[in-house]
Amino acid sequence: MRKALKHISWPISLLLALTLGLAPFFPEPHIWEKLKLLAAGALSAPVDIFDLLMHGAPWLLLVAKLVEYASRSKN
Repeated sequence: MRKALKHISWPISLLLALTLGLAPFFPEPHIWEKLKLLAAGALSAPVDIFDLLMHGAPWLLLVAKLVEYASRSKN
């Protein structure tokens, strides 16, 4: 997993998170809408769960890269 994360560049990770992770931007970012549904306990439709996973994946990639970078710099 670490090796795969090293092959994905920081600019690409950030670009994915800011575009695919937030799209559509108006009236509010889709990931934000899905997180609000999750917090309210109203995230039950399969399409909403799929949406959360798809819009959340770029953010999880970015977090994984940050964790990998932080653990690499400590060693």
